[in-house]
Amino acid sequence: MACDLKDNPALIEEYRHYHSKGNAWEEVTRSIQDAGILDMQIFNVKNRLFMIMEVDEHFDPERKKQMDLDNPKVQEWEKLMWKFQQALPGSLPGQKWVEMDKIFQLGE
Repeated sequence: MACDLKDNPALIEEYRHYHSKGNAWEEVTRSIQDAGILDMQIFNVKNRLFMIMEVDEHFDPERKKQMDLDNPKVQEWEKLMWKFQQALPGSLPGQKWVEMDKIFQLGE
């Protein structure tokens, strides 16, 4: 998945701080795991973010979306993160993370 950050070095640094080891809110990381996400990695270059998720066979993006909507702490986190994030060009209104198409994998 991909998302953009606002092109502001101070905001980008603060966003990175929230995502450094041990700084993400426990309620948010627990919600991620409870949804069937086994591993999540976020990469950053300039103001662009890339997220790679490894999910179990029960993961359902719509279920995760509803879980997030029903969790006040996750909603608080998402509101805070929107301070740093901005929609990718061409994304739907209110859409943060946009699914990417895999176009290459070595060895397959």
